[in-house]
Amino acid sequence: YERRWALTLLEQVLTRLRTEYEAAGKLPLFDRLKELLARESAQPSQAEIAAEMQMTENAVKQAFHRMRHRYRQLLEEEIAHTVAAPDDVEDELRHFIAVLQT
Repeated sequence: YERRWALTLLEQVLTRLRTEYEAAGKLPLFDRLKELLARESAQPSQAEIAAEMQMTENAVKQAFHRMRHRYRQLLEEEIAHTVAAPDDVEDELRHFIAVLQT
């Protein structure tokens, strides 16, 4: 049950992030960068994404850093909706990560 909840929460966060990129006119960049979030062996390199998106590798690195940062912010916001007190967010986030790692 907890794992299903965690995966659903991740999907909600990814949907919110996608909406933000779409509103900014950066949906193609989102689609490529989200592949890096998965950390799978078949993922593209930042250099490959840079070439495809006609960006420098450093620009892709910065864009991915911003994406990960915003992803974490959105995740914390979603988790904040599930706890009674704001001080509980960090504990719940640690629990969330532990659930995903099992």
